[in-house]
Amino acid sequence: MPKNTFALPPRVDISEQDVMQAMSTIQGYIDITPGDFREVYRAACSLAVKRLLTSLKAADLMTGTVHLVETEMPLVAAAALLAEKGISGAPVVDGDGKIVGVVSEKDFLREMGFVTTPSFMQIATHCLNDKSCMICRLRNKVVGDIMSRPPVTGSPEMTIGEISQLFQSREINRLPIVAADGRPVGIVTRTDLAHSFHRFAEGMEP
Repeated sequence: MPKNTFALPPRVDISEQDVMQAMSTIQGYIDITPGDFREVYRAACSLAVKRLLTSLKAADLMTGTVHLVETEMPLVAAAALLAEKGISGAPVVDGDGKIVGVVSEKDFLREMGFVTTPSFMQIATHCLNDKSCMICRLRNKVVGDIMSRPPVTGSPEMTIGEISQLFQSREINRLPIVAADGRPVGIVTRTDLAHSFHRFAEGMEP
């Protein structure tokens, strides 16, 4: 399966025809050349994107309800919870409710012996051809045995730009948002991030 990446789309080049059509939609006389108009538009778009990346915070994007698992939870129970909630991973907390790791499909697959993320058919093929299916490796183990640690977390004041860069550099799909005491207050996923950029793009439409 291809590696997940998240990045802003490349800058769209503005043609002379685009400029002329845009200027024609504005009522009245505009004392500006198409070239000047194009430069002003590019500068405005750049400033708008910069404003988005610095003004929106994790607190504005995060989902307040966080599905958590505990370090001593059996893997079979953790897998059932993730399946029930329709999510691919969750923060792991200790007895004090502080995040100490994250468990996801990648951790399950790594414990099963996969170095890279396989497709479903690759897993099925292996299990059908191997009497001792690798899923057996997960029996009698708990979340703390396979979770990724230390956890990658963020604060409510982290900007959307910082979150986007973190998702890409650390190759993660979710970012638990924690308070100063280390306890979770929300979570930002790639879907949340994509929705925020989509809403921003809609707001730029004429």
